[in-house]
Amino acid sequence: MNNRIKWGLASVLAVVQVASLAAGIRMDAPIGGWRHSAGGEESYTQEVHYPAVRVNARPGQSASALIKGQILSMPKAKKQPPYTLVVNGAAMPQRIEEDGSFERPYAFSVGSNSVEMRSPDGSLRKRVQFYENYAGKARPRMRVILSWDSDETDLDLHVVMPDGQHVFYGNRVATDGSAQDVDVTTGYGPEIFSSPSPQKGQYLVYVNYYGSGENTSDLTVAQVTLVTQEGTPNEKQQSFRIPMRKAGELTLVKQFSYP
Repeated sequence: MNNRIKWGLASVLAVVQVASLAAGIRMDAPIGGWRHSAGGEESYTQEVHYPAVRVNARPGQSASALIKGQILSMPKAKKQPPYTLVVNGAAMPQRIEEDGSFERPYAFSVGSNSVEMRSPDGSLRKRVQFYENYAGKARPRMRVILSWDSDETDLDLHVVMPDGQHVFYGNRVATDGSAQDVDVTTGYGPEIFSSPSPQKGQYLVYVNYYGSGENTSDLTVAQVTLVTQEGTPNEKQQSFRIPMRKAGELTLVKQFSYP
């Protein structure tokens, strides 16, 4: 077999491999391309029924504020390891249900957006990119994303705003529209605080290690990602990893001023 044939076969195999990687994950929302989401029924916060295992969307949630799909040929197991969801460069865990499905609400920005799902070992990946053309859409100008690396644990995100309002699982919506999406109590997260019109002044971001079931000695590592001015030339992302050693521990992760 000459080198030209070998190179041709190698190219074909590479294309097949890439196609198979994409085929392993089906993305129902968002859909790539150009869109205008005016009139969509978007609800960012969710009803929480404890224990809050899943991060899912309300019935009737518009596809314009939704991440949804399925892992194809998912091995049967009661507990699936989380995949990694990367939205506009911010990584977070995504719990997968027994049937391979996943679903969560997400407040996308005006302009270019990208969503990628990755398997735990990186062998499966699916990426979708789209452009939101609805200029009247509320833009989340600040996000704080909390996730952590262990199952059956409960970490909580707390954000104290410049006017003194405290957004957390017991008060998830502030008077200015800032909100936390959900309270995850059984591992991984994510819990996301976002604000369309951040107040000027000082913010405090805390993480509380609420509990870890019967084993109160579990070490878990939290990751907090702060995103400001998303989708603009002034966008900034910062990530912090914080070891949380025992239940009851409260840690000030970040103190910052906006803008």
